[in-house]
Amino acid sequence: MHLVVFVLDCVEQCHDLLGAWEGAGAGGITILESTGMARMRAQMRDDLPLIPSLRDMLEGQEAYHRTLMTVVPDEETVDRVIAATESVVGDLSRPNTGFLFVVPVSRAVGLQKEYHNDR
Repeated sequence: MHLVVFVLDCVEQCHDLLGAWEGAGAGGITILESTGMARMRAQMRDDLPLIPSLRDMLEGQEAYHRTLMTVVPDEETVDRVIAATESVVGDLSRPNTGFLFVVPVSRAVGLQKEYHNDR
């Protein structure tokens, strides 16, 4: 099993990317709103409190990225997810597309759910 994580630069592509990942064999996909440190620093102003809370800094601001995560069973599915990603956002070596990494998963508990009628 492998964890595929992709930080998407253009949030408008998120819907298309979800469809592409599903078509590539990704089952469940988790989506998080995210912002990079460089963009956060660019938003900081001199009149903020010395130690502002993260909530204060993000309040009223749009998150600039979406971080997508999925666990896939094998290398072939990883390759299909990467190809699907590039089919939507373009060549990942180009600027303003995002970045993707893959991590081996040694154990995953709770991925497969068994639903019973008695609940």
